[in-house]
Amino acid sequence: MPDPVRAFVYKGADFVMADSVRELADEMNQLTGEGLIDVEQLEAIVAERDAGASSAGVDAQADAVREARAYSGDRLIRTVAPNKLVDPASGPLIAVRLHVLTRKTLGGLDTDLNGRVLRDGGDPVPGLFAAGEASGFGGGGVHGYRSLEGTFLGGCLFSGMKAGRAATRADDAPESA
Repeated sequence: MPDPVRAFVYKGADFVMADSVRELADEMNQLTGEGLIDVEQLEAIVAERDAGASSAGVDAQADAVREARAYSGDRLIRTVAPNKLVDPASGPLIAVRLHVLTRKTLGGLDTDLNGRVLRDGGDPVPGLFAAGEASGFGGGGVHGYRSLEGTFLGGCLFSGMKAGRAATRADDAPESA
């Protein structure tokens, strides 16, 4: 195990490790303080996954690994051969508690170019502004239709600037103290 990964596993507050699925489920439940993991259900899922680890067409992720390993570069340095999760030779089982965030919903409130929130008929709601992803598209796609991951920040900042400026000019904006 590489040193950075080892540090996460042994020092990370959200990591647990065990030699069996049952022990891992118990560790996961202790970590959260809740009985969120059903041991029998997890064992069944792992058994089903392991049954397909050596058979093509049973597990889509294992099939993707097989396909990646068809390229010698990936086979040599990037992907390991599909194997059973409960194979003792593969090492201990590791679970990580995730803290899920929602990003880039590409939804949000309808706004005009100044960040004013619009009603269904297109009329602005007095004094209500939105910016970033709350305004529908993280700034209206200032980076183009095929923007890369992580390029929404500029659009969020730009739409925030536009909404902030419009809010300070709004007739119904509250007076500053």
